[in-house]
This record gives sequence, structure tokens and C-alpha cells, in this order.
Amino acid sequence: MAFTAKDVVALREKTGVGMMDCKKALVETDGDMDKAIEILREKGLASAAKKASRVAAEGAVAAYNDGKAGAIVEINCETDFVAKGEPFVNLANSVAKTVAIANPADLEALNATKIADGNNTVEEAVQEVFLALRENMKIRRFARVEGHAVTYIHAGGTVGVVVNFDTTDEIAAKPEFEVMGKDVAMQIAAMSPEYLAKEDISDEELAKLRNITVESALNKPDSLPAPILKDLIATACNEKRWSDADIAMYEEKKDNMKFLFNFLSEDAIPALAAIAIEKKAEITANPIFAKVVDGRINKQIKEICLLEQPFVKDDSMNVGRYISSVAHTLGGEIKAKEFVRFAKGEGIEKKQDDFAAEIASMVK
Repeated sequence: MAFTAKDVVALREKTGVGMMDCKKALVETDGDMDKAIEILREKGLASAAKKASRVAAEGAVAAYNDGKAGAIVEINCETDFVAKGEPFVNLANSVAKTVAIANPADLEALNATKIADGNNTVEEAVQEVFLALRENMKIRRFARVEGHAVTYIHAGGTVGVVVNFDTTDEIAAKPEFEVMGKDVAMQIAAMSPEYLAKEDISDEELAKLRNITVESALNKPDSLPAPILKDLIATACNEKRWSDADIAMYEEKKDNMKFLFNFLSEDAIPALAAIAIEKKAEITANPIFAKVVDGRINKQIKEICLLEQPFVKDDSMNVGRYISSVAHTLGGEIKAKEFVRFAKGEGIEKKQDDFAAEIASMVK
């Protein structure tokens, strides 16, 4: 079967592969377009396997919300240039839509699912884009929530959020609900909470948090309540844990200890910390210390729990109160049920090129 230059162009448009590769495929298949596409895909798979070892830490997070479900997906590639290109962006958006509509069980199921607005599977669609762009790329993860969801994408896909709310269809249809949902999603994108509410922190995690807070306080004795600190200093002086110079400086400044530690040696605080750890049982039993620890834990809870965080747009209230105020205005109830936040490339170790070492090795 003969083929013309128009056939080469047509194959190029269908696959995004370079003109010479398209021509070679048509020569190999004697002009059969379908077989040429199949060959290019096979070659692409071989090429993709060679490139799979390259670190794909760039990419984008995409989202889709059809009113029944919301989804976010992270797809990675090798360079920011490709990630910002239209083919890659369109792929990410189509995969997010597929997740929302098809509700795949896992990545394997997603790859085998027919992509939204297309005839190929998701895996084949990824391969098509690879053929055109020649970069290692893969779908890393996805999340889907059903119900009244709101999605938000920050800075062209660097961060993506999906939040699920429990409310009525009537309230969810109001523009004020959409504004509130976007506000909450933007809060999550910016402040990266670990939990929805403090009730979601397990007893085990709370115990771990308390233990870390106690150990941190003991290792930073200059931040301890004055009565406990003075007891530690008394031990340091009486047992000669401090140098004579530090003891003399304490005697000089003890009536006004506000700036005492600015004048002590660098060994003074570690010495107090060692004493504090030795007296851990005694200190932790002190109600004053317990109150300090509770205060520090409550402060951390306000940082890691979404509903406890001060609302970024109005810090006179927390996020939970903001949601409640909108619900009151709309004459109903709104409850945040769950959220998922993806940051592009988080947890992926990027390759660090040592160009100086590379050049040095070349000139040896």
C-alpha cells in the first residue's frame, strides 16, 4: 500500500510523534495507518521502559468535580516545561475526570479504564502523550470523594485539594456555599493541616504528641516556668554543674533573669537540660508544668487540625466557626467531612546533579 506526505502528516497528528518516525512506521507497514500507529506505540513502550529509571518529580495535580463526586490526581513527568504544556495538562484533566466518573479501585484499575472523552484506556492515553513528549511520566496517585465536594488547584497544579461537605442539595447549589468551599480548600492548600478535627487524632497520636512536647520542654529549660527553672539552676549551682563564671553571672542577674541566658556560656543550657531530664518524673508531676504542656499541645492542635486553625481570611474565628457562620446564613447545616491535599512531587527524591564533579571527571 503506497502512502503520501499527507499520510505522514496525518499520522503525526494522530500520534504526536516526529515526522521521520512516522515515515519509517508507514514504510515498515507499507502505508497501513493502523499498523503504523501500533508500531509507534510498541516502540514508544520500549522507549518508555528505557526512560522509566529517570526521576519524574515534576508534573501537576489536576482536579474534577461534577457535582456528584470530586477527584484529584497527581501525574508526574521529568521537567516543568512538559508539565506546563497543553498535552500534559489536558491529559491530567482527563484522568481526573475519569477518576470522578469511573471510580476506579486503584491505580491498576484506573490504567485499564477507558479515559473520559476518549477511546483509549488511561494507560494508552498516557502512552500517547509520552510518544509526543518523550519524557518518563506516570500517574502517581489519586483520590475521590462522593457527595458535595469542592476542588481547588493552586498555582497551575503545584497543589490540589478536594473537600467533602455534608449538607443538603439546596444549600450546595447556592453560590455562597461554593465560595465557602473554595475558602476552605484554599486554607488547606496554604496551611496543610494533618487532620480534619482534633477528634480525628487517635489516643496513640495524642500520647506521642504529649511525649514529644514534654521532651522538647525539658531540652529547652530556659522556656520552662520560673519556679521549675530556678530549681534547676539551684541544682546546677549546688552540684557545680555550672562553671564558676556562670554561677557568678547568675548571682549577679538573678533578680532580673529576663536576659540571663544572653550572658551565660554555651554549656549552661545543656547542663540544665541534663538536670531536667534527670528530674523528669518530678517535673511532669508538677501542675504548673502540666499546664504549660497542655497549652503547647493545644497550640499544636490548632496548627494541625483544619477546623481548629485560625481562618486565614479572618483570624477572629477558626475554620469550624467560619463554616458554621455560612451555614447559619444559608439557613441550614454544613459539616466538613473529609479532605485530601496533594502537593506535586512531595516525597519524591529529586536527583541532584553535581556539575562540578561531572566536569572534573571529564577532564581527567
